[in-house]
Amino acid sequence: MQKRILGKSGLEVSALGLGCMGLSYGYGKPTDKKEAIQLIHKAYELGVTFFDSAEAYGPFVNEELLGEALAPFRKEIVIATKFGFVGGDVNKGMDSRPENIRAVAEAALKRLKTDVIDLYYQHRVDPKVPIEEVAGAVKDLIQEGKVKHFGMSEAGAATIRRAHAVQPLTALQSEYSLWWREPEQEILPTLEELGIGFVPFSPLGKGFLTGAINANTQFDPTDFRNVVPRFTEDNRKANQVFVDFVKQIAAEKNATPSQIALAWLLAQKPWIVPIPGTTKEHRLIENLGGAAIQLSKEDLANIETAAAKITIQGARYPQSLQNRVGK
Repeated sequence: MQKRILGKSGLEVSALGLGCMGLSYGYGKPTDKKEAIQLIHKAYELGVTFFDSAEAYGPFVNEELLGEALAPFRKEIVIATKFGFVGGDVNKGMDSRPENIRAVAEAALKRLKTDVIDLYYQHRVDPKVPIEEVAGAVKDLIQEGKVKHFGMSEAGAATIRRAHAVQPLTALQSEYSLWWREPEQEILPTLEELGIGFVPFSPLGKGFLTGAINANTQFDPTDFRNVVPRFTEDNRKANQVFVDFVKQIAAEKNATPSQIALAWLLAQKPWIVPIPGTTKEHRLIENLGGAAIQLSKEDLANIETAAAKITIQGARYPQSLQNRVGK
């Protein structure tokens, strides 16, 4: 597995990380703990050194899982986690007050069985707390040696600039993929200018770009895709044309749609590190194979031309969640 540096920070990670949310939260029934630990160990064996968690994934159980699973090789890997919700519960609203940032860090250190958080993200921008106070609180934790790097998630360009002026950001984490390209408008140019790395989550379109989801797919009742407009039955049917186009490119490259989607992201900028998540070992192996696929300038131009002719149907979030984005 090749390595990449997130922006100008010097933080070196594997070219693909592992998004661990789905092991505990968001996509139906949590994975059996023993199986989840085996999956994390397999990722490490295959060269993954970048693992993404958050207090909100559970809450708390995902950090506890990573703490146990990653303990044997803690010094060789990078752990990212996040703060920013009341009691770690996304349904209770945001809380990025400095005292909460500190309390969450102290608790996360224990759950993660570590003495330092490598990358500490604000999960969503809190409109009630000036971003300068947030950045200042993380700066204090960095100076105390409890945190190494500061990150933000789904923040807007103006807020990124204000935060970066107080404590330089190492990474922004936001959704970005072949079928959600809004970050190209303002976010990517801002990150490039400031020397901040980019960590795309949902790089496989919440599973849609794998080709394994169609109009007939039935999601678990607790799967959050049930409330995502882009995943209504009609929109899944309409958006199948996009997956078919990715499948066509994959066939030409003797690859899978997932691998093409990840290779495309890696080809955009050398400081982009996608974090696909999965609960299945065969999918993990498949996804990591995407890092080995080289797309030529001609390949990328052909993808661009074909994608421009397709209009994706449905919003990526229900409005209540979209309201937290881009602030």
